[in-house]
Parts: sequence; structure tokens; C-alpha cells
Amino acid sequence: MSEQQTLSRFLEDQKEEVERRLPGYVAHLDSPEVLVSAMRYSLEAGGKRLRPILLLATLEGYGVSLEKGYDTACAIEMVHTYSLIHDDLPAMDNDDMRRGKPTNHIIYGEAMAILAGDALLTQSFEIISKSAYLNDSEKAKLILHLAQAAGPKGMVGGQVADMEAEKKSGLEVSDLEYIHHHKTGDLLAFAIEAGAIIASADEEECLLLRRFAKNLGLAFQIKDDILDVEGDAEEMGKPAGSDETNGKTTYPKLLGMEGAKEKLDMHIQNAKEYLLQIKKDHKLLHELTRYVAERTR
Repeated sequence: MSEQQTLSRFLEDQKEEVERRLPGYVAHLDSPEVLVSAMRYSLEAGGKRLRPILLLATLEGYGVSLEKGYDTACAIEMVHTYSLIHDDLPAMDNDDMRRGKPTNHIIYGEAMAILAGDALLTQSFEIISKSAYLNDSEKAKLILHLAQAAGPKGMVGGQVADMEAEKKSGLEVSDLEYIHHHKTGDLLAFAIEAGAIIASADEEECLLLRRFAKNLGLAFQIKDDILDVEGDAEEMGKPAGSDETNGKTTYPKLLGMEGAKEKLDMHIQNAKEYLLQIKKDHKLLHELTRYVAERTR
């Protein structure tokens, strides 16, 4: 089996496994039925499940049982799902469709969508804290780093910077990188760092993986910006050109399409170089880097 076939099988198998497990974390909550329904609606809406897969691929590279990582992988996907629910709200991006389906607030109303997002975020920390596959030290590190990646220094701060940028003119590439590094990149980076923590990787390798993840996160967002212009709306599950419609500053808008693609290539190459410095042969992470560069949705 070729490396590309190996990655395709891993992506398919682990996406399926994560999606099988996700509903179980909320199915039996002692909570109002409508809240659980709203949480499950967005959890089951599909998607690439890239963040959990990055964690699991990191564990695979270290030869650690994937079972040890599923709780954390699903917790990360819950945080990501909460962020999408809130991003789609009228007060934020005001999107009616997500992954080819009506967004959460269209189905459940704005108030319930906000609460469903809040519930998913807080539930994620409970899942890690209760995991039978992690020791107390691992739980403490994972909860700390997840809070940092998702909170005011990470994803939430990046979202605020993104909103503030819409009011400004003359945005620089460095400003856009700050936004995307925090809004998208921090949670992606945490997924890989979480795999390293669970695998008991040494500090040098954790640092290299963080640098790899930072470049991969920026590459992911640049590719998103490119696909918003060149991608197929049906394949992506959202209208093409939505960034332009919403007045967002993107890499193609600042650098032109050719410049954006050059920037994408630079971050992909940087990511590969950091991976090559790690003693373990992370074949799946190498292939995932190629996947991020070449994906069509």
C-alpha cells in the first residue's frame, strides 16, 4: 500500500471512529433535551475532523495506542464545533449554511445555539478530566494547553482581532498572520501538541512539533482563502466567494492569488523541514501536510 493510500485509509478510518464516538459524550447528559439535540446537531454535521486526526496521527508516529487519545481528540473537536456554532451567528459571520446544512441558529434559534456552543466548550474539559487513559499530570497539561489555545490568548483572541480588522483599512500580512495563527492555528497546533504530551515526547520534540503545527495551521488557512475563490461550492458545502461578500481580508486579497500560493508553499515547506528534524518518522504527519496543501474542500 502506498503512503497516499495509507493516509487515505487512516483518514477514513479515524474520521469514522471519531464520528462514532462523539455523540456518546453528550447522549446521556442530565440536561434539557433541546440542548442535547442542538449539541448533537452540530457534532454530527460532518467535516474533515482534521484536529482529532492530527492528534491521532501524532500518536501513531510515536507508536502509542490510539485508544489513549480518543477522549482528547473528541474534546478538541467539541471545542472546534462550538467555535463554528458561534462564528455562524448573526452577530458574527451571519452564515445560514455550514457543511451543506442549515447552521445551528437557523434550526434552534440564536439563544439555544449560543448555549449549545457554551455546553460543548465546557464539556470538552470534563471529558479530558474524566479520561481513564490519562494520568493526572497528562490531564493537567492537556487542560492547561487547551484553555490557552481556545481562550483569550488563542482562538477567541484571534476571532476578536478578525472582527476588529474588518473595521480597518491597510491591513498588513503580519496582521493577517496574527489573526489566523490564533483564530485557526492555535487549536490545530494544540491537537499535535496534545499527541506529543500523551506520547510523553521530550521537550525538544514538543517544540519542533509546535513549530511544525504553527506553519501547518497558517498553510491550512491560506488554502481556505484560496478555496474560497477557486473552490467548488458544492464540494465545500458553502458558497464560494463568501469571504469577499463578508468583506474579509484574505491572503489572495492582500497578495494576489499567485502571492497567496507562494505563501502557502513557503509554510508547507517550513512545516516539512521541522518534521524532518524529529527523530521519529512521522509518515502520517508528512502525508497530512501534503493533504493540507492539495485539498479541494
